[in-house]
Amino acid sequence: MAIPLSYNVRSVVARWTAALVAVLGIAGTVGVFVAMLSMARGFQATLAASGSPRNAIVRRAGAAAELGSVVDLDQVKVIGDALQVARTAEGAPLISGEVVVIAPFPLKSTGTDANVQVRGVSPSVLQVRPQVKIVEGRFFHSGLTELVVGSNAEKIYGGLGLGVPVAFGGQTWKVVGIFDAGGSAFDSELWCDARVLNQTYKRPENIFQSATVRLTSSAAFTDFKDALTSDPRLTVQVDRESAYYAKQSQTVTTLIRVLGFLVALVMGIGAVFGALNTMYSAVAARSREIATLRALGFGSASVVTSFVAESLFIALAGGVLGCLVVLPINGYTTGTMNWQTFSHLAFAFKVTPGLLGAGMAFALLMGLVGGLLPALRAARLPVASALREL
Repeated sequence: MAIPLSYNVRSVVARWTAALVAVLGIAGTVGVFVAMLSMARGFQATLAASGSPRNAIVRRAGAAAELGSVVDLDQVKVIGDALQVARTAEGAPLISGEVVVIAPFPLKSTGTDANVQVRGVSPSVLQVRPQVKIVEGRFFHSGLTELVVGSNAEKIYGGLGLGVPVAFGGQTWKVVGIFDAGGSAFDSELWCDARVLNQTYKRPENIFQSATVRLTSSAAFTDFKDALTSDPRLTVQVDRESAYYAKQSQTVTTLIRVLGFLVALVMGIGAVFGALNTMYSAVAARSREIATLRALGFGSASVVTSFVAESLFIALAGGVLGCLVVLPINGYTTGTMNWQTFSHLAFAFKVTPGLLGAGMAFALLMGLVGGLLPALRAARLPVASALREL
């Protein structure tokens, strides 16, 4: 005979208090699972958005990050002479020699200091990275102690408002502009003139840590890389800017995902036991009803399927509730330490349809595991003895 699904749905409604416990347990597990994955996705997306496939970043050979690299002015000139480098209408190469320092700034939320990345750039940087736009004020003037601040940095760090004097590195700077970098890692940075930043930190003016170039096209990268790595005047490594920043996210995203899966696993085990308890209780309380169904002609397979479906229905409700609870954090901006650059990075949670789908699948898996054993027990109940129970 057909599966008595309507009976199971009515039973869940009639015993809603017991079902609610399982629903809330599954909802909490799904909410934590999706939230942790959306945090990792947001962090990764922020760094991945920082790079353009048409840009290349050049560092000293063997340097894993900019902080451990040195590229001098003569090398920057050689890099800029490459045929694959795009040029302005006047023929100047689109290249930005850059330096990076870490400076402490207080978080607005806690008042405690966070490591903020201050990037010294060349005047042509807005042409090298055309996705970066000045949204308030103006760009800094070369040779002056002026800063432009990323939109996220202005929101989460104290004392970085437009026109505000800022002290770091033994120097007083003035914030003259706010820029928007499309939600990338640059939005958490402060930019200034590279030579002035070198002077402030008593570094040689003609020494940079990296050079970022705008290529004539994305396809020109391979030829550009081959030209630089085969040049005897250079000892450098060349990466697409997008690939470089994607690598910078690996440590933190892996850590968040591992922690997320561990927390979800522990909570998931608890949710499964909650579902088991709910379904075993349902079977124990409804033994006569189950026997009646068997006597009416519903086979063991129908009973197993119906009770698994009941458990999946509870899990589905929990999964939907968990996804609804986590939806409001989509786009919420927070920050954490990027252990590969030792700087604080602001990023937004990204709750994607794929993550919601994974959360629903996780909920249904918990429902299946929690409902299968009680369903098998229900199917094995002796019909005659169960019908004689008072």
